[in-house]
Amino acid sequence: MNHARRTAVSLLALAALGGTAACSNEVGSSGDQGFVSGSGIITAVDPADREEPGEVAGETLDGDQVSLADYAGKVVVVNVWGSWCGPCRKEAPMLAEASRDLAKDDVVFLGINTRDQSQAAAQAFVRRFDIPYPSLYDPDGRTLLSFRDSLAMSSIPSTVVVDAEGRAAGRVLGELSRGTLDGLVEEAQARG
Repeated sequence: MNHARRTAVSLLALAALGGTAACSNEVGSSGDQGFVSGSGIITAVDPADREEPGEVAGETLDGDQVSLADYAGKVVVVNVWGSWCGPCRKEAPMLAEASRDLAKDDVVFLGINTRDQSQAAAQAFVRRFDIPYPSLYDPDGRTLLSFRDSLAMSSIPSTVVVDAEGRAAGRVLGELSRGTLDGLVEEAQARG
């Protein structure tokens, strides 16, 4: 099967596995957080067309410095979330479990907490859902601008899978299912 056909088949499989969600009960809005809700749109990028995001770096909720560059050579799942977001709460246990399961495959996770005006609320979310990976604290959404030229994350939650070469390989705008996540990780691990 040629590469273009394999990618098309993979996209169909991902679409069949993916769920849709919005970050509130109100379509198109996340209430007072000023962010557009996701609709479960899945994008997978052919290896020849992948682009690197800008610099993704900053201070974590624990006060440490972390950068996407720290994970060079590994597939990285970058999840954007807010403690106020219902679909974020719904997908959090799956993401925590997936991060533990996929560690054996050299896949790492990095969160970006956005639109939370209080680190305390975000830290409580991490404790409640036993999130084992670091999250950048990004209350004003500036870190998200790093993805504007690769795979923009314009909703909460959003997830981008970055391949081992540091290029954006796939994205889900909205709530993420485990099947979709596994499919995007497999696509990112496949060499062009």
